[in-house]
Amino acid sequence: MTLLTAAETAAAVLAGTTTAVAETRSALARIAALDPALGAFQLVRAERALAEAAAFDATLDARVAAGERLPLAGVPIAIKDNIPVAGEPMREGSAATSAEPRPADHEVVARLRAAGAIIVGLTRVPELCVFGTTDSVYGTTRNPHNPDRTSGGSSGGSAAAVASGMVAVAHAADGMGSIRIPAANCGLVGLKPGSGLVPADMGAHSWFGMSENGPLATTVQDAALMLSVMAGRPALGEVVIPRGLRIGLATGIPTPLASLDPEWKAAAERAADTLRAAGHEVVELRIPYPADPLPVLARWFAGAADDAVHEGLDVRRLEPRVRAHVRAGRVLRRLGGLRPGPVTRLRARVEAATAGVDVILTPGLAQPGPLAEGWHRRGWVANLRANIGYAPYAALWNLLGWPAAAVPAGWHDGAQVPLSVQLVAHPSADGAGEALLLGVAAQLEAASPWRRTATAPATVG
Repeated sequence: MTLLTAAETAAAVLAGTTTAVAETRSALARIAALDPALGAFQLVRAERALAEAAAFDATLDARVAAGERLPLAGVPIAIKDNIPVAGEPMREGSAATSAEPRPADHEVVARLRAAGAIIVGLTRVPELCVFGTTDSVYGTTRNPHNPDRTSGGSSGGSAAAVASGMVAVAHAADGMGSIRIPAANCGLVGLKPGSGLVPADMGAHSWFGMSENGPLATTVQDAALMLSVMAGRPALGEVVIPRGLRIGLATGIPTPLASLDPEWKAAAERAADTLRAAGHEVVELRIPYPADPLPVLARWFAGAADDAVHEGLDVRRLEPRVRAHVRAGRVLRRLGGLRPGPVTRLRARVEAATAGVDVILTPGLAQPGPLAEGWHRRGWVANLRANIGYAPYAALWNLLGWPAAAVPAGWHDGAQVPLSVQLVAHPSADGAGEALLLGVAAQLEAASPWRRTATAPATVG
């Protein structure tokens, strides 16, 4: 049976043709069948989710009569294990964290619940969400399309849960690409909002404002629907197709530590051709990636160091690779690596270089994701090289706070994994950039439908 989208599930629950309990039971059955091989979930809330679904069904008529909007009515959803869910521990992929339940929901969780979503579980992350592969002392999360390879990170558990069809949508979070990298690995739509659109409030300071909460979904409409709830902006749930844009195709490599696989470059070029055929102008664009990576690396390293302090963790209990990451963050802070000046100058250069385009189009990744197993037992430098080498396109937009999205864009025959492109828009306080990205993504989806889950046939455009 084809997995319903989140939008279809909510419509069916509101129409009375299914119930939150029935949808939750189905999701839990899929998790029980599929998760042992994929390792997407840190914790499954089977009894509590069913109880919450039953309570939702019992009050649905009254809530509808009272005029409540329930855009996620009865939709089973997964939450990344890096924001609090009331009554559950938040382990963040680490044995050093507390097993005590958190007393209250994060604001994003509260908004999802208020929209009718049923939280079926918490998904796995690498320790402290630091890396672009998801494995830890709790286990390895695998790509449903090719279980030998990583699902990406740090939202790898959420991506595996969605790409396998365990749930139709999941919460994710992105500090250095942690929504877009798993989305690219697993053939999903993933959107990192720009600064301030969705409540962040992760760890000590959301990695100096680089981290954002956002959706992972199998369709653009579901991503839009979930983003609209997380942002508290219902209008974002209506995808509007844009006309006559100027698209900047940027396939330059951000760092000498990476090389661009021809398949990933070709995927971006095909997407550009699709958008050109849809009536947009496509121009070649050179992004002035920073020659000095220190501003973004310092915030990545020091953000993890501050999170360890914020959570009161014993650093000696962290994985060796994360201990090294934390030490580097402390050193770079002392050496002035967090000065705002370099970021201000970089922002000005990027704004000037991109002023003539509405949307930037880049490859989603430079290389297929690496093999899944064993990264938490490898050294810090090996992890850095692997992460930067395969996923260099994402981090700049975290540093600048611009909205960016990953969109499926074909299939890599050699690696047997999906291909993807990244779309980036200029920031705006009202969500206009995010809406623009969703509209462009919808045009790509309509022109080149993708396989929604690892076991499903391609959708019909």
